[in-house]
Amino acid sequence: MTQKRPKDLAVYAISVAAELVGTGQQNLRLYERKGLLDPQRTEGGTRRYSEKDLDILRRISHLLAQGLNLSGIRLVLSLEAENISLKNKLDRQDAKPDQQQKASES
Repeated sequence: MTQKRPKDLAVYAISVAAELVGTGQQNLRLYERKGLLDPQRTEGGTRRYSEKDLDILRRISHLLAQGLNLSGIRLVLSLEAENISLKNKLDRQDAKPDQQQKASES
């Protein structure tokens, strides 16, 4: 039986992560320096990448292919994260009236 891992569990070494997303290790180091992603580190300082990090790396590759530079990609990733955060906040606010209505009906 296969056990599912959480998307934020950092298990991939830099060489494996680079191979999985089809780029070089030096690119992953550059993306980290530019603030595009922040992989977890072992106690010894070795980078470890999660599925979530791999998704970000694939998004970076897609945006590069569309002609964006790294500064533009950082802005796009930031705006996408802010958009998700605001959407989650709205979803929570929309759920509150339903919870209040259920409480008043009880």
